Amino acid sequence: MKILGLAIANALVALSGCIMCQYQRYFDISMGTGTLVLAVASVIVGTQLLRGLRFLRATTAVVLGSILSATDKPLAFVDVPSMIIVIGGTFVALFLSYETGLALKAIRLMGKAFGRHKDSEASLKDEVGQIVRWAYIIQKNGLQGLENEITDDIRANNPFLAYGADLVVTGYTGAEIKTIMEHMMESQAERDRRETDALKKMGGDAPAFGMLGTLIGLIIMLSNMGGDPSAIGPSMAVALITTFYGIILARLIFIPLATKMSARNDVTMFKNNLQMEGLVLLAERKSPRYIQDKINSFVDLSEQFSIDRDLNSGK
Repeated sequence: MKILGLAIANALVALSGCIMCQYQRYFDISMGTGTLVLAVASVIVGTQLLRGLRFLRATTAVVLGSILSATDKPLAFVDVPSMIIVIGGTFVALFLSYETGLALKAIRLMGKAFGRHKDSEASLKDEVGQIVRWAYIIQKNGLQGLENEITDDIRANNPFLAYGADLVVTGYTGAEIKTIMEHMMESQAERDRRETDALKKMGGDAPAFGMLGTLIGLIIMLSNMGGDPSAIGPSMAVALITTFYGIILARLIFIPLATKMSARNDVTMFKNNLQMEGLVLLAERKSPRYIQDKINSFVDLSEQFSIDRDLNSGK
């Protein structure tokens, strides 16, 4: 994937060079050197100077680095009224579009996106091992033994698995457990989708309010055209800065975070499917080895759980 990305990047650089030469109808070996040096400087400044700020992603650091290296007046990119228009307008639109509770959840979701996600494909092996161990416990001690295994720690950190285990202990059949847990997953997926959709909407609203701020700035600038001509440049810069803010918020914060949370939700859904399948097999009193082989199909071949290797060794 990295090689493909580098190939595409180099191809785009070559294409931009061809377009520039065709536009200028002139070619020189030194053309674009300054632009290339500036781009490299932006990467170095952004990644090195701002590396202590761990909450910044690499792309955001490069953008800030380009600002710092391209001008000796970085404060020219700071305009409080423009920030109020873009950020305030985006959040007001969020609360007008959704119920207050959902809007607040979408805002909290942005904070969660910067944290570590407990569900990952690497953790699927542990989920298989947990269910296989429970199968041995049911063989030895019956459902009472399984009930004793559902600890407070499991209920706190893995509520979906704990809920399904309670269904098994209660005596539901495998088909009944599958129906109940599928409804749970569908409901949770819908709640997660609404939250990520709210973030995506913020990503769509931010550039719109950026354009609104630009229009306001242009109207003010044009209304003062009879004044000092030297003030047109700064006024135009202030007018355009709101569009800059809108694009940055949309493309570096709202949309990437929504995409990240959607990917995390997919991983959680995949893990829940594995757990549901294992719990259904527990309810049907399948053998531990059959359960292992059946739910190992959810796990990468190199990460699959093995009774002989992992369970007997105490892992």
